[in-house]
Amino acid sequence: MKRIFILIIGLVGFISSQAQLMQAKEVFTHADTLRGSDNENRNWWDVMHYYIIVAPDYSTKTIEGTCIIEFKVLREGKTMQIDLQDSLVIDQIELFERQKTKSYRNTYIQFKKKDGVYLLTMPSNLENPSIEIKYHGKPREAVNPPWDGGWVWTKDSLGNPWMSVAAQGLGASSWFPCKDIQSDEPDSGAAVMIVFPDSLMFVGNGTKWKKNDFTNVNFKTWRVTNPINTYDIIPYIGKYTNFDDTYQGEGGKLDLSYWVMPYNLEKAKKQFAQVKPMLQCFEYWFGKYPFYEDSYKLVEAPYLGMENQSNIAYGNKYINGYHGSDLSASGWGLKWDFIIIHESAHEWWGNSITSKDIADMWIHESFANYAETLYTEWLFGKEAGNEYCIGTRKRILNDKPIIGPYGVNKEGSGDMYYKGGNMIHNIRHIINNDSLFRNILRGLNTTFYHQTVTTEQIEAYINKHSGIDFQKVFDQYLRTTQIPTLTFVLDKSKQQVTLHWTNCVEGFNMPVTIPITSKHLTVTTQEQSFPLTKEELDWFTTKNLLNTYYIRL
Repeated sequence: MKRIFILIIGLVGFISSQAQLMQAKEVFTHADTLRGSDNENRNWWDVMHYYIIVAPDYSTKTIEGTCIIEFKVLREGKTMQIDLQDSLVIDQIELFERQKTKSYRNTYIQFKKKDGVYLLTMPSNLENPSIEIKYHGKPREAVNPPWDGGWVWTKDSLGNPWMSVAAQGLGASSWFPCKDIQSDEPDSGAAVMIVFPDSLMFVGNGTKWKKNDFTNVNFKTWRVTNPINTYDIIPYIGKYTNFDDTYQGEGGKLDLSYWVMPYNLEKAKKQFAQVKPMLQCFEYWFGKYPFYEDSYKLVEAPYLGMENQSNIAYGNKYINGYHGSDLSASGWGLKWDFIIIHESAHEWWGNSITSKDIADMWIHESFANYAETLYTEWLFGKEAGNEYCIGTRKRILNDKPIIGPYGVNKEGSGDMYYKGGNMIHNIRHIINNDSLFRNILRGLNTTFYHQTVTTEQIEAYINKHSGIDFQKVFDQYLRTTQIPTLTFVLDKSKQQVTLHWTNCVEGFNMPVTIPITSKHLTVTTQEQSFPLTKEELDWFTTKNLLNTYYIRL
C-alpha cells in the first residue's frame, strides 16, 4: 500500500507564493545610486575616525555642528562625496594635513551639491588628511521612531526636554555629514560632543571621554575606540540618572551602565537583571561580547528600541515581551524582555559583523531573530526554543525576497526577521549537531570580528564548516518567495519512501533528517527512493510525527 503526502515546507506565512508575481518593479534614481554604492568618489578614501560636535536647539528644533573626518587615501582621487541630507546645509569645509616636515597645511575646500550629496574638489598628494565640516539646519524630525527616522524632540513624563536620533535606514547623514554607507566604518572609532543645557545629561556611545562645565551649558564627549557603523552613532539628551554594574565574561570584566529616567529607576534595576543571563547565553553561542573596551549600556530612549553600538536604546516600558505582546503567540515570548534580548544580539550580528550593503541586512536581523530562540532555549529548554521559533512563522509574508537590490540603499523584505530566523533553525536541524552549529556561530564572529561582509562570505563559511552545501537553501529562502513543497510516497510493502521537492529553485537539495535515527536523506527535485527501517517507516506513517517534525524544519 502506498501513501502519498504533500507537505509545504516553508517558513510559511499567509501569503501565497504567487505573491512574487504581483511585485511592483521599483524605480531607483541617480541619488539612490550615489547613496547606496561604493562609487568612484568614495572608494579612493577610507574613514579612520569621526569627531562630531553638535549643539541642538530644543525650542527651534535646529542644530549647529562641526564634523571632523580623519581619513586614509587608498588611491589618488579628485572628488570626494560627503553625504548630508537636504534639510541640513554645509557652510564651510577645511582640509588639514600633517606634512612630512611635521608642519600643518590647511586649505579651504570648494564644494557643490548635486543629486542630494556634496562633491568636494580635493588637492593631489594628500598626506595624513582630515576635513572639518561646519554645518547647520533643521534635521528631519522623526514622526514614528525608530521606524520613521530622524531627530527626536519630545518630553519625558515630567515635562523635561528629551532628545535623541533614530538613524537606521534613514542614515546618519540625517544629522551629521559623513560617508553614509555601511561598507566603510571608521577604523579607530568615533567621538561625539553635544552642547546641552546644564539641567540635562548627554549619553553617547562607548565611554565618557571629556567634560567641561560652563555657566549654563555642558560640553561632554563620549567615544568608542572600536569600528562603528554610522547609523549606530546616537546621542541621548535628557534628565537621566545612572546606575552601574560589572559582568565577568569571556573578555574579562565588562562595565555595564544603565541610564534611565529617575522615576523609572527601581523598575529598571529589576528589569535590567536580564542583562547578565543574556550575556552568558550569547557569549556561549556567539563568542565574547565584541566591545569590552567600550562597555555595554542600556539607555532609556524616547522610542521602542534600537541596536546602537554599546549604547542600546531601550523603550519597552520595563515589561516583558515586545511592548507587552508575544510575537510568537507561544507564551514563551512573554518570559523575557524583547528589546533587551533582540537589540543586544545585534552587538554580535550587525555591530561587530556588519553587512557591506543594506540589501544584505538579513545578516543582522535573521541571526538576531534566531538569538531570541537560543535565549528561550537557554532559559527553558530546547522544546521551548522550538515552540518560540515555530510560533513566529505566522508572521512571514513571502512578499518579496529577503535580499534587496544592491547599490541603491534599499533593504529587502521584512521577512529577514522571521523567515530568516527560521531558515537558520532549518540549517541547525539539518546539521543535527549542536556542538558543530555552535562552533559555526562562534567561528563567524571570530573570522568576521569587527568587519563588514557580504552574503556570499557568510554562505561560504557555513557551507565550508558545516560540511553541507546549503547554497540552494540560501538561494531558496533569501532570493525567492517560492515555498518549497515536499512530495513523498510511502511504500510499506517495499519498506521505502520516495521523495522530491517542487516549487523551488533549480537544483534545490535541502536534506531531510529523520530525527529518531539521525539519518540524512539527500532530497532533490528528482524523485528518489530511500529504504527505511521499521522504526523509520512507523515514524513517517504517523501523521502527528510528520506534522511535528516538518514544522520544525
